[in-house]
Amino acid sequence: MRYFLLLLTAGFLSVNAMAQSTEDSVKAAVNKLFTAMKESDVAMLKNSFTSNAVLQTIGRSKETRDVVVTSEDVNAFGESIQKIAKGEADEQIVFETIKIDGDLASVWTPYKFYYKGKFSHCGVNSFQLVRLNGEWKIQYIIDTRRRQGCQ
Repeated sequence: MRYFLLLLTAGFLSVNAMAQSTEDSVKAAVNKLFTAMKESDVAMLKNSFTSNAVLQTIGRSKETRDVVVTSEDVNAFGESIQKIAKGEADEQIVFETIKIDGDLASVWTPYKFYYKGKFSHCGVNSFQLVRLNGEWKIQYIIDTRRRQGCQ
């Protein structure tokens, strides 16, 4: 009986350690994007995404105040980051929820964005990541942006 409990405990710890390292690798893939932004490293930024990634933002129309969803190309995003001096773009995230099923991960990260050391806006990022050739890549990101209610 002791042997059985020892095997059961070892199996549980092994599965738990595997799940933790997978979660850590998903976090590392997301953190890579924000490190690239802060460092103005376009190559690292582009390497964070799949070749056909989708980037979107939920906002409001200036004219009608209706909810709108805008899309941005990864290359255009990279060009905008390249124009910012190193250290000027600082998006500080909190990993709130991470769900993983095989080669798919879903990540929810509330954030605060600082530009040149000053608070700019806050919101939430929702990521979908895919593990390709053993490496997590961002396939889809959609975010919200606001200036109030950021705590």
